[in-house]
Amino acid sequence: MQKGIFKLGVFAVLVSAAIAYQAVGAGAPAARTAAAGGTEWSFDASYIEACSCHLFCPCYFNPMPEHPYCEFNMAVVVNDGKVGDVSLKGVRYWLAGDLGDNFGDGKTPWLVITFDPKTTKPQRDALVKVLGKIYPVQWDKVSFDESEFTWEITDKEARAKLGNGKGEMILEQWSGNDGGKSVLHNVRYFGADRNDGFVMYKSKVHRWDGFGKKFDYSGRNAFTIRLKSGGTFEAATD
Repeated sequence: MQKGIFKLGVFAVLVSAAIAYQAVGAGAPAARTAAAGGTEWSFDASYIEACSCHLFCPCYFNPMPEHPYCEFNMAVVVNDGKVGDVSLKGVRYWLAGDLGDNFGDGKTPWLVITFDPKTTKPQRDALVKVLGKIYPVQWDKVSFDESEFTWEITDKEARAKLGNGKGEMILEQWSGNDGGKSVLHNVRYFGADRNDGFVMYKSKVHRWDGFGKKFDYSGRNAFTIRLKSGGTFEAATD
């Protein structure tokens, strides 16, 4: 998912871990003004990610995918981070969804957020706020789930699998000219401030089956990446 092409402001995400969350477009009429202060946040996370496009996903350079959709899985481990006094260090989550056939207007079809069971409610609420900054789009439907998952990057493979069986990725590293890693640098990852480069892979297994959505791919785009971001959530008053 990119997608530096968006000229949109960040969407605020109103959260409760037990109910649906709704992203609010930055282009909506301003009904609130920022109060003094705000909540500082930081985010440092490592991703295993795959999608339905061929290598390398054109969504990072264009407002539309290679196919009529861009169906993805992301298995994420937070290396460090916080929202206010809520620590996100060690939090794990899985994202599955679809960017749709044209996300240039910032609207996208669906997203499922799967939390690791150890994640507390304050951490879940904080994490969804951060996701609203990293992915500044408006999802038509957001669903929530809970499951443990495995996550592993070895010399030539990356693997992740949900314990509930709904999602799985097995990725084979794409060899560079010298036989080592092939890494794409200086390309923006969605709304994140910075990243250490897209390490290229191709999917051997990339599947999802849950919440009425199902896909299964192999030989398609995949990568691992570490990204960092941060800022301040502005306090708002009526």
